[in-house]
Amino acid sequence: MSKLSLNHFSIRSLEIEKTVEFFEKVIGLKAGPRPEFPFPGAWLYNGDQSSWSNAVVHLVAIDKNNPNGLKQYLGERDPKTLSGSGAVDHIAFFAEGLEEKLALLNELKVPYRERTVPVIKLHQVFLDDPNGIVIELNYPAAEKAALDAKSK
Repeated sequence: MSKLSLNHFSIRSLEIEKTVEFFEKVIGLKAGPRPEFPFPGAWLYNGDQSSWSNAVVHLVAIDKNNPNGLKQYLGERDPKTLSGSGAVDHIAFFAEGLEEKLALLNELKVPYRERTVPVIKLHQVFLDDPNGIVIELNYPAAEKAALDAKSK
């Protein structure tokens, strides 16, 4: 069994400024660094902002003038569904054992999507649970590099 720990949860927000203010003032998190994604958003940290692993809430904003970056990266969602738990975009876990997990997903014929975010040294695997909730598994990018080197 692979080791898992909760990494973050992500909310698609039509009210990004109000949502940041809520999580800062009410919950006590602090907005901090975020990789350059092709859509606007904010990462809210619990503790030290020099560690990506402390960014426990990822807010995803919808750029009404250019929604394509978000659509291409995370997929399209109907803005009318973005209230209540419908605003929860995905749940992410830190994980280890990329090679074994990919083998299992392939064996079970579970579709998944992959990408690497070099600046935070993570390799992401996205899959959908039976309820349509996106699950993100974050592996050390070094595991992906080792797997790629092994397959050459």
